[in-house]
Amino acid sequence: MGRSPCCNENGLKKGPWTQEEDEKLLHYIQKNGHGSWGTLPRLAGLNRCGKSCRLRWTNYLRPDIKRGKFSREEEQTILHLHSVLGNKWGAIATHLPGRTDNEIKNFWNTHLRKRLIQMGFDPMRHRPRTDFFAALSQIISLSELRGQRARTPDPPQ
Repeated sequence: MGRSPCCNENGLKKGPWTQEEDEKLLHYIQKNGHGSWGTLPRLAGLNRCGKSCRLRWTNYLRPDIKRGKFSREEEQTILHLHSVLGNKWGAIATHLPGRTDNEIKNFWNTHLRKRLIQMGFDPMRHRPRTDFFAALSQIISLSELRGQRARTPDPPQ
């Protein structure tokens, strides 16, 4: 059967976190630890679900989170581990201290994946794209056809 949805209770706040909510969560965890995420919101005085609190802490508020641009070494590590592990962002994050799985996933999807595609590599297999080379002859043929069409005058009307 599985679990019931985490936020189906009426009255729980959804959407962006306020500075006041962040401070409540930080203060509570610094004083008591996080313990059970399911009971934390009530004990901390937050009108949020436990999952929302856990994600806020894990992805934004933890003091050991590393912010800023990814270094060249981090990029290489992500590329290598993605070629071995695939989209297992949590497993990849264990090799990059201070980086969250969510941040690594977002960096992959917005930068690294696109860079591989531009370089002619399949981002899932990390190998040259064969469809690119297959289409290359068609692109050349089209280019030649356009060149011939440009040189021939239009038929009289």
